[in-house]
Amino acid sequence: MSDIEIRDDREHGLLRARSGGEVVGHIQYFVLEEPTRALVAVHTVVEPQHEGKGIAGSLARELYGIAAAESVAVAPLCPFVVRWAERHPGEAPEASTDLLLAAKAALEADPDKW
Repeated sequence: MSDIEIRDDREHGLLRARSGGEVVGHIQYFVLEEPTRALVAVHTVVEPQHEGKGIAGSLARELYGIAAAESVAVAPLCPFVVRWAERHPGEAPEASTDLLLAAKAALEADPDKW
């Protein structure tokens, strides 16, 4: 999708994709601080009329790009991001088991994180 614009709204834990001024999808995430700082992808949504246009993949790629720029890991709990990372190992370094367990525990302890 050539006219997609992705913006990080860290305060609200949203990575939003816009097209023509309209929000067409997002990844909801939170920042994990312990045992190490990481971006935890929790949920990916693409509006039904925009599915199949590569928006979710663009969002996942951008999330990993942000993490790389910040020198932090991504702990993917969202099933879509997990699958995307498996298909793009060169762009999506694998998260350690300990990091994934910590991310799951943080989410279970505070379901309002997303």
